[in-house]
Amino acid sequence: MGWLSFTIGLVSLCSMAFTVSGIGANWGTQCSHPLPPDAVVRLLRDNGFQRIKLFDADYDALRALGKSGIEVMVGIPNDMLLTMASSVKAAEKWVAKNVSTHLTTNNVNIKYVAVGNEPFLETYNGSFLKTTFPALQNVQSALIKAGLGTTVKVTIPLNADVYESSTGYPSGGDFRADIHDLMLAIVKFLSDNGAPFTVNIYPFISLYTDANFPVEYAFFDEKATPVTDGGTSYYNMFDANYDTLVWALQKNGFGNLPIIVGEIGWPTDGDRNANIVYAQRFNQGFMTHILGGKGTPMRPGAVDAYLFSLIDEDAKSVQPGNFERHWGIFNYDGSAKYQLNLGATNSGALVVARGVKYLDQKWCVMKPSAKLEDPQVSPSVSYACGLADCTTLGYGTSCGNLDARGNVSYAFNSYYQRNNQLDGACKFPNVSMITKTDPSVGSCKFPVMIQPYYGGTERTVGSLQKPVILASGLILFLLKIL
Repeated sequence: MGWLSFTIGLVSLCSMAFTVSGIGANWGTQCSHPLPPDAVVRLLRDNGFQRIKLFDADYDALRALGKSGIEVMVGIPNDMLLTMASSVKAAEKWVAKNVSTHLTTNNVNIKYVAVGNEPFLETYNGSFLKTTFPALQNVQSALIKAGLGTTVKVTIPLNADVYESSTGYPSGGDFRADIHDLMLAIVKFLSDNGAPFTVNIYPFISLYTDANFPVEYAFFDEKATPVTDGGTSYYNMFDANYDTLVWALQKNGFGNLPIIVGEIGWPTDGDRNANIVYAQRFNQGFMTHILGGKGTPMRPGAVDAYLFSLIDEDAKSVQPGNFERHWGIFNYDGSAKYQLNLGATNSGALVVARGVKYLDQKWCVMKPSAKLEDPQVSPSVSYACGLADCTTLGYGTSCGNLDARGNVSYAFNSYYQRNNQLDGACKFPNVSMITKTDPSVGSCKFPVMIQPYYGGTERTVGSLQKPVILASGLILFLLKIL
């Protein structure tokens, strides 16, 4: 079956949509210095986004979305599935607080409730198999009781690994054998309640995990050798993966069930294939692909999808890979990473965030007099990277060409900025200093963070928590003394 069968079943980790209703994006909030929600909503409106997908029901985000007209998908995190599954009352309370109140009081245009996020991902080892469907049922019951059963729909954003192909081609598509009965029960429930099937599709992950994956097949330029399935030719992985799902639904009697692509995108850093050139090529290719309204061979017409994602999240887990913090089409401060025509602005380019306030223009770097051999350097770098963000360092990344001293300075500055430029955050024993000279080099930007937004709840930024201990091999790489 080779790479095609592998890529059809694989996809996503850690979010754009175009239908007759407009484009959409995922708004993740795992940031050390998030933009104020009002600024994010203004960014959405300036760029013509008409839909947004949240991973929780953050009050400040929902309040900011009030009266914007933007369609909203609110999320119930996986760690709440057991509670939702165990108690209809808990589901009713959640709906009252996070849906009904915002609809009536804040005039938020909530259209969907996402129950969990990729709960059947194989790496979860079945942790949510018994709670997801009951949670879905209870949330639906709660929506009906609240009088919202016909206006707000439930769905489950699923990883594309919930289906597979027995032949390596889309027409061999069916749901994964170990969850086949469960998937059919969920699909029937969605169909009975007029709700959509939501799937996350990530060609990048196939390229990241499979050295033999044909790079051109990830993009939409039709430069790849097509894969022929019967009389149908597939020139890109997205169409093939999407149609594998269509075949799986059709094969089980649900060929007309609406499909939402909950997440699709390409990261810009943290891996040799995660870069500005590939991200621009993929996202623009995808936009052009769906703006044309052609759809896929099995589902002609508009594709409903949410781009993953809107803004970088520097506090996300990097367990799947360092690229996890770099999916945004915008940087942490709402500046555009690259040219992208969403088909919704007069300029045909991204509109940057307005009114962003930064910390002072100063950085923490390695002292010129300090030596790399100083015994304080290695543990200081480990401490700084463990509590901040060094994912732009490494082979093939935007800062991969820094020398050893540059790597140390980047680590120190990341910690310093994470801690709001507190003097104490640049006191690595005799090896660091504060400078007002920008140490950025070429593509490697040493960031100055934006002023922290705390919102309605106190947010700990850069507290002296226990650091993540970095592998000695990474420290040696950063110091280039291997």
